[in-house]
Amino acid sequence: MSRPLQPWAAPTATGPVNSVVRLPGSKSITARALVLSAVAMGPSTLLAPLRARDTELMAAALRALGSHVNTADEERWEVRPRPLVGPAHVEVGLAGTVMRFVPPLAALANGPVTFDGDPRARQRPLGPLLKALRELGATIEASSIDGLPLTVHGKGRLRGGEVHVDASLSSQLISGLLLAAADFDEGITVRHVGTNPVPSAPHLRMTVQMLRAAGAAVDDSAPNVWHVAPGRLSGRAWQVEPDLSGAAPFFAAALVTGGSVTLTGWPRSSVQPVEKVRQLLTQLGGTLTLSEHGLTVAGTGVISGIDADLSDVGELTPVVAALAALAESPSVLRGVGHIRTHETDRLAALARELTALGARVTETADGLEITPAPLTGTHFETYDDHRMAHAAAVIGLRVPGVQLSDVACTAKTLPEFAALWGELAGQ
Repeated sequence: MSRPLQPWAAPTATGPVNSVVRLPGSKSITARALVLSAVAMGPSTLLAPLRARDTELMAAALRALGSHVNTADEERWEVRPRPLVGPAHVEVGLAGTVMRFVPPLAALANGPVTFDGDPRARQRPLGPLLKALRELGATIEASSIDGLPLTVHGKGRLRGGEVHVDASLSSQLISGLLLAAADFDEGITVRHVGTNPVPSAPHLRMTVQMLRAAGAAVDDSAPNVWHVAPGRLSGRAWQVEPDLSGAAPFFAAALVTGGSVTLTGWPRSSVQPVEKVRQLLTQLGGTLTLSEHGLTVAGTGVISGIDADLSDVGELTPVVAALAALAESPSVLRGVGHIRTHETDRLAALARELTALGARVTETADGLEITPAPLTGTHFETYDDHRMAHAAAVIGLRVPGVQLSDVACTAKTLPEFAALWGELAGQ
């Protein structure tokens, strides 16, 4: 799906950034709440959801399958579940949540459901999910690489049972199965059998917590095993907290400029990996505190190099790599081989673009080694990847002349990014 590119000159900060920002809701929570609402017994509401390309695609997918999803009110979305039906077509765009969370629902629909998306989406891993669905009783036609485009021939029900899944490349492969599993005749037991751990483990914990909040019986007491019993989920009100991954570049701005950024509306108890982010920012030289005003990150303008396993927070890798390129000492970022299969090969893209700016970067099998050097502003390719755009914006705060090939890609998760960032930088 082509769209106009929007080249953008990243603004440079003239002094410490001191800002209070209010960001829209978490993409991950919004997507899960939409799916759980579509298979619940009664209506649900999403309070303060994220309106962005990925979540609009999810809402459209559920409408295509028969659910009533009203997103007219920015602050309150309503979902009224109805029987899942085909024929239908689901456009996934570049959204991993749509391409991995909706096929299990399609297997429960009556009729065929086709899926396709942006060219890069056809390269993202789906095989383990499709294999598991077939073993559970689904009929699926897919491309020769077991990815998009594909057709799920829904029969109105799915047997369920036990499956072994290699989810080494994405926790979404397991979350997609779990979110629909209460509607399977036998529920589901999923065993991760990959040689590498499941990445982004906090997102799996989010899935489990939200399933339980909707009334599902979930057992995750054994390592690498998840069981969801058959049953009916309840409609409810979902309060969507701000997006921690989306806040990362704003927090990074505090570290780069020696300022302070407060994210308002942050809950006292969160399903997102706040403690992991706190540890990471502390290592980099910042501080993170939670108060009645929100979540505040402060920096000194001096960034420390780090040796960090980012496997739990792989989405933060581009912003952390940008900070590493501006640091006082070398960094080693590990545990993120799986982000090669995201919107782009993020490790290769980061190595290429940071090197073009002047940093010394070495790709490893599962990460990057970054040695800071004087940086010079130049063209920065974003690869239709919102996280790459975030990385470029962070570097641009200190390095004049960083020119993004496209900032419109940030609409995937935050359509207002360019305006908010300009305001943050005082422009």
